[in-house]
Amino acid sequence: MTPVRAAWVEQLEKTVLQAPHPVVIVAHSLGCITSIHMRPEAAAKVCGALLVAPADPERRAILTDFAPVPAAPLPYRSIVVASSNDPYCPIRLAGAYARAWGSDFVRLQNAGHINVDSGYGEWPLGMALLQSLAGQIEG
Repeated sequence: MTPVRAAWVEQLEKTVLQAPHPVVIVAHSLGCITSIHMRPEAAAKVCGALLVAPADPERRAILTDFAPVPAAPLPYRSIVVASSNDPYCPIRLAGAYARAWGSDFVRLQNAGHINVDSGYGEWPLGMALLQSLAGQIEG
C-alpha cells in the first residue's frame, strides 16, 4: 500500500542484471517511474522499454518517495504510451516525460489508465509496440 522506491528499484535492477541476455522492459504506471530510477549499470543491460501510463508521483502523497522523476535521456530506445484522460498522470506531463527521456510518444484518446479497469484486455497495439522494441535485441 505504501511503495518504497529503493525496494522497487533494487528488485528491478537485480532482475535486469541477472538476465542472461539484453532486456526489454514493459512497465505500467509506477513501474515506469521505477524503471527510470535504475542505476546506469542496470540501464546498460536494457535495449528498450515500453512505458505505459506513467504515474505522476509528485501529485500523489503515497508515491512521493518516487519523486522527483529523473529527466535525463534514457540510454536505450523507449516508447511512452499515455491517455488523454488518465486520472493518474495528465497527458501534458506524460508528453514532457517522453521528451525528457528521448522516448517516442503514443497518445491514446480517452483510454483512462490503460488497464483492465479502463476496459483493456488483450492489446494488439501494445503487442505491436513491444515487438518493435524486441527487434532491438534481434538486430
